[in-house]
Amino acid sequence: MTSFPVLHASPGAGFDEPFDMLTACHEKAERMLILLERLARHLEECGADADAAQAARDITRYFDVAGPAHHEDEERHLFPALTSQGLPARTAIIEKLQREHLTMSEQWKTLRIDLDQLVAGRWPVNMSTEAFGRWATFAALYRGHIAAEETQVYPAARQLLDDTARDAMGCEMAQRRGVRWHRSWAKRPF
Repeated sequence: MTSFPVLHASPGAGFDEPFDMLTACHEKAERMLILLERLARHLEECGADADAAQAARDITRYFDVAGPAHHEDEERHLFPALTSQGLPARTAIIEKLQREHLTMSEQWKTLRIDLDQLVAGRWPVNMSTEAFGRWATFAALYRGHIAAEETQVYPAARQLLDDTARDAMGCEMAQRRGVRWHRSWAKRPF
């Protein structure tokens, strides 16, 4: 029986460093994509058992909650700052990434149905090949998207956003997640 890992947030990422938070979210997304791939192998080898259902719940929880919040962080804070410069190449990559956010959201809806069926104990064996193809497509798109953000968007946004803008970004990210936070709290000696 395959055991799936318990996945935790990256240590040290906090709202006082919003870019670290965004990168930690990418790391978590990658762990969920790996878990999705492992789940496909597990289903082929062991079938739809309790471990598979738990992995499906973990993946669903991430892509239902953290994934959309992460995309919203980028859409609210990074993308507008970069497109406001009016540089055609930057605007083109931002528009591409925004389209990918929409595509990933649409693909997720179908994957979620797959995972819901698995959790509910209704995983039809004849669906595996089709489902696994969807999962692989989703993972490939997500990985390419992450790579573009980390190599093109995050470095440019880091240079563009000053400390005040980063503070506001971190505070707003915390508020949308229902966390009371202020940058000055991170500097308290406890």
